[in-house]
Amino acid sequence: MTIYIAFIRGINVGGHHKIKMAELRESLVKIGLSDVKTYIQSGNVVFKSIEEKKILQKRMEQSIETDYGFLCTVVLRTANELEKIINHCPFPENWIIAAKAASTAESQYVALCTDMLLEEDIKRLDTYKNDREKYHISGQDIYLLFYDSIRNSKLVNSLSKLSVSTTVRNWKTLNNLVGMAKEMQS
Repeated sequence: MTIYIAFIRGINVGGHHKIKMAELRESLVKIGLSDVKTYIQSGNVVFKSIEEKKILQKRMEQSIETDYGFLCTVVLRTANELEKIINHCPFPENWIIAAKAASTAESQYVALCTDMLLEEDIKRLDTYKNDREKYHISGQDIYLLFYDSIRNSKLVNSLSKLSVSTTVRNWKTLNNLVGMAKEMQS
């Protein structure tokens, strides 16, 4: 069985699309996922399955729509893929230290995309390049580094205009999910 991490976009944000994590775990077990565990309320799920990614993604999205009455996007990564994201951070350590020192909030994030970005997407992101918001694209993932708060970021706001769906998670969350996946492997 493969260990997957699901990132469910847009649930439990600002009082909208509320899902209790215990209920979500039950819903996902009903569709055949094994060892389902959730992390915090923002739609992070670690589980095992023998199915391939694209099929799982659609099944999970359909299950959420059926059980909760709204559409949402599910982005999937295997445990190995998520570990590679963490191990291959493209930002030099001195940039990360400087960003953490300058910001009053989290400074390091990854935007996880459902598919590869198109050339037009990359050109769109390039228009938001500046010294206070840095990004690096690696496959289906966009590493983000902020010297100011993510809340007012024009770069992050531009992600909703891409040709693919994305969901953003901070570095701490991604590291904790890698830890959960490793525990599940043991």
